[in-house]
Amino acid sequence: MATARQVLCLSAFLSLPHARAEPIRYSVAEEAERGSVVANVAEDAGLAPAQLSARRARLASEDGRQHFRLDRGTGRLVVAERLDREELCGQAGTCTLPFELLLANPLQFFRVEVAVEDINDHSPVFPEERVTFTILETSNPGSHFPLEGARDLDVGSNSIQAYSIAPENEYFAVSFGSRVKGKKYVELVLEKALDREEQAEVAFSLIATDGGSPPRSGTTQIHIVVLDVNDNAPIFTQELYIAQVLENAPEGSVVLSVMASDRDVGVNGDIAYQFSQAVGQSPSAFAIDPTSGEIKLTKPLDFEAAENHELSVRATDGGGLSAICKVLVEVVDVNDNAPELVVSSFSSPLPENALPGTVVALFTVRDRDAGANGKITCALEDQLLFSLRPAYKNYYELVTVSALDREETARYILTVTAADAGSPPLTTTQTFTVDVSDVNDNAPVFNQTSYTMYVRENNVPTALVGAVSASDADVGPNAKVTYFLAPAHSAERPPCSCISVNSENGHVFVLRPLDYEQVRQIEVLVSASDAGSPPLRANVTVRLVVVDENDNVPLVLHPAQDSSPPSNELVPMSAEAGYLVTKVVAVDADSGQNSWLSYHLLRATDPGLFAVGAQSGEVRLRRPVTERDAVKQKLVVLVRDNGRPPLSATAVLSALLLNDFSDVRLRHSSLATEDEGGSLTTYLIISLVFVSLLFLASTAAFIAHKVCKRKELKGGHVLYGTGNLQSSLADAAPAGTLPHAYCYEISLTTGSGNSEFKFLKPILPSLPPQHCATGGGTDDEQDFPRGPITAEDVAPDNPGMPSAEQFNSLSFN
Repeated sequence: MATARQVLCLSAFLSLPHARAEPIRYSVAEEAERGSVVANVAEDAGLAPAQLSARRARLASEDGRQHFRLDRGTGRLVVAERLDREELCGQAGTCTLPFELLLANPLQFFRVEVAVEDINDHSPVFPEERVTFTILETSNPGSHFPLEGARDLDVGSNSIQAYSIAPENEYFAVSFGSRVKGKKYVELVLEKALDREEQAEVAFSLIATDGGSPPRSGTTQIHIVVLDVNDNAPIFTQELYIAQVLENAPEGSVVLSVMASDRDVGVNGDIAYQFSQAVGQSPSAFAIDPTSGEIKLTKPLDFEAAENHELSVRATDGGGLSAICKVLVEVVDVNDNAPELVVSSFSSPLPENALPGTVVALFTVRDRDAGANGKITCALEDQLLFSLRPAYKNYYELVTVSALDREETARYILTVTAADAGSPPLTTTQTFTVDVSDVNDNAPVFNQTSYTMYVRENNVPTALVGAVSASDADVGPNAKVTYFLAPAHSAERPPCSCISVNSENGHVFVLRPLDYEQVRQIEVLVSASDAGSPPLRANVTVRLVVVDENDNVPLVLHPAQDSSPPSNELVPMSAEAGYLVTKVVAVDADSGQNSWLSYHLLRATDPGLFAVGAQSGEVRLRRPVTERDAVKQKLVVLVRDNGRPPLSATAVLSALLLNDFSDVRLRHSSLATEDEGGSLTTYLIISLVFVSLLFLASTAAFIAHKVCKRKELKGGHVLYGTGNLQSSLADAAPAGTLPHAYCYEISLTTGSGNSEFKFLKPILPSLPPQHCATGGGTDDEQDFPRGPITAEDVAPDNPGMPSAEQFNSLSFN
């Protein structure tokens, strides 16, 4: 229908009388932009611009497409859309777009033809980007190999004008041109014979260039593959391959890969690998991949068994040609073997008197590894008494460096560590247990520097009083201790026979009864000896203190009880209350509390007239004397010690109540019937002499006691503490003992039978009483002293004489 309509319109136009015979021709370059001015068609048609609007001018084309537009205001012909010559006209030599300019009133038309001029807007394009040719290496020079030429959509001079090769090579050149009927061709021409082993492939670019300005080009890659002929045997890259493998490499580890090359290709170049033979070693520990030539381990290697392996590998191509290479596998040592320590000799036990440098053990060390892995160092851990000493090569001696002491350490556990220099190092330890045997180098040691034991006097024979104990740091027979008595010096007589020591357990026994009043203290020397060879011994002093018991009754010294007739004390009738009549003086051979005396008025003619001091023994008037009192008064005074049970004695005395001492003779003569006149005077004289002697003896004993006490204090012995002294005095107060010494002066009137005592204050301090055991009510009760008893308390040289302590509260002048 469209074609018929176009033919009809064309016929109508041709029939119009006002059609112009020659068309108006214009040219425009392709790819012109929209709105570009082609020409002023109104001016070329001889029309005024105003006529275009008035006569409704328009453009009409045969195909109905409006490639151009008319501007009625100016009469210009402009491009209505982008023009592509290759799209509109293809490969035609010329490209013209015809249309008509139509006007009405009157009807008139003009034919307009616009030629679209080609520009070089297209590059040559090959049908394939890569072209591969397979050519035998035996092809002759001059052979032609056709190619598909490139295509360029442009025409004329903008089309393809030439072909070239880049980079140029010595084997190929390009040839192009036109054949019969104008058909173009492009060919590759072989100019030199190929050799696949020299160059298996040839690659270059084929370039097509057009004639535009600037010119455009297109490229394709040419790949020439030279086909092989089996004319080359395989060749290994090395004649000798050397590989190093750690001996701890696991199974399947790759040792190395051998590689052979064959200049042929295809089947001719396919190479297979295999072991040919093993030189001196079995290849059973290795396997080779026949394709890749990779050699792997089939089992772990051992450097200590074989340090290297030599293999032979054959490579064969598909045509039967082969080559052989050698493979040397060196096994690299790893530190997989710990040092070995072998003891050659070992001495245990070791005597503790072994000299420094004594060899305890001899051992050797070795390591199967090599190099640094086999270098060994030995060390002894944390020991100051032992050390390691290199002996010879890899021999070491374990020796002592100082004296041993079994009593300090009886067993030494020595650890010797052997370490190699590997990374990480491996170590081996060897433990030596060294027992130290005993040597009798320790004497027994008593657990006390001295022993003090106590026994009550009048003890039973073989009484156990204590035990000594000594220990010996040695062991076995060297530590077996026996006890015996020994003299203090070798020149002395044998030790006291009253004491015995059990040789096995050190128990001390008193073999016979002792008397405190005769022996107060015994010192013996006890020896402890071990059973070593030679035996060692130690001595200790054992002091046996005899504890006093209350076995002596008080002894009344004044007034004398054995005089006949008994003495009379003179009391003036004018005496007031408190007048001192006399003093009862008594002593007790015991000591301590047993010697503390108290005085009590037991009986009296007139009990209300007299009073007796409980501690002093002073007899005083309780009240003044009256006329009603009897002239002669008889008194019985009880003297009692503080023992348990207490012992006592009585003192009987008489007192005469006189108005004046001048009546003594008269009264005495009048009383001759009862008492002899001279008995009182005789009694007083004897008493005065006895008391004077007693005073002198007491003073001498006191001075000797003080001198000995000072010597002991200088020697470091403590006799009594302050607390003991104070407590003794405090205890003595109620007990009634005599704490102070008194001096009595006796005056007798000449020519009369009367006598008079003058009582003075004490002039000497008494010694502190000793703390000793006191006898109780029964034999089972024992009360040991609270303080030490010194050697001064013992007086074996004069057993019959009273001690100084017995008279420490009495002195006469």
